[in-house]
Amino acid sequence: MKSLLSKVSSILVLIILYIPIFFMAASVFANNEIYITQVGTSLNFTLDITQDGDDNVVQLSVSHDNNTIDIDQEGNNNTVSWVSYWGSGQGWGGDLDGSGNTLKFEQYNTTGSDANRIGFHINTNDNTVHICQGKTFDDSTDTTCEATSTSEYGGHTVNLDLHSGDTNLKGSQETDTGNADHYAQIYTYGGDNNDIFFKQSGNGNKTLNLTVRTDNGEQEVIQAGSGTHTATVDLTGAYTTDLSLTQNSGTNQSYTLTNNCQTSSGCAISVTQN
Repeated sequence: MKSLLSKVSSILVLIILYIPIFFMAASVFANNEIYITQVGTSLNFTLDITQDGDDNVVQLSVSHDNNTIDIDQEGNNNTVSWVSYWGSGQGWGGDLDGSGNTLKFEQYNTTGSDANRIGFHINTNDNTVHICQGKTFDDSTDTTCEATSTSEYGGHTVNLDLHSGDTNLKGSQETDTGNADHYAQIYTYGGDNNDIFFKQSGNGNKTLNLTVRTDNGEQEVIQAGSGTHTATVDLTGAYTTDLSLTQNSGTNQSYTLTNNCQTSSGCAISVTQN
């Protein structure tokens, strides 16, 4: 197993950090790559990257002050980078364009050739994001992501794009013993001060799309079991909505919710399908 620990702190304006690992020591490192482009006048920016394995990639651009990013990639074929259909954010402020954000991404992939991928574009301030692939949180209060198996097949994708402020987002995707692929898309489009938790686990493919436009809510979506589950949420309305949606079953489950809360005290929705 090969390992690399890189730390970048307080990178100056317009400095490009390029670490082609396969050129530096081909006999030791196997194609782990780190490409960081700094745009703007950022101070107190902290980036910690740990790569332990082969064919792991970090590629992004950042801007603004006081952001902290922690990326841990264990095993093979893990990528944290801008999303292909958005393209790099370097020309319009950076893939992370906002201040005071704390981001932690953990990827664990030990078996097979499927890749894990995380892409993000924040564009607002003071968000806390913790995403795990190949590992799982027990619940929304859990602060540690753990692998439940030493054989994790990968194949998980998360796209972010918060465009909101003061949001706490925590989520995990894990296959366990099978070779299922889990896909999550988050987007919040201006909904501020939300606590969002999602968990996708089990041997059946899971798909989640969540767009949150309202403020000050708590949203939780859990999809587990061996069934193939799909959930498309998209909360809207003049007032906040708290949501608890659980689909935990060996048979396929599907759910679509849009919502339009007009109650000044807020709305609450709870759905369980087992």
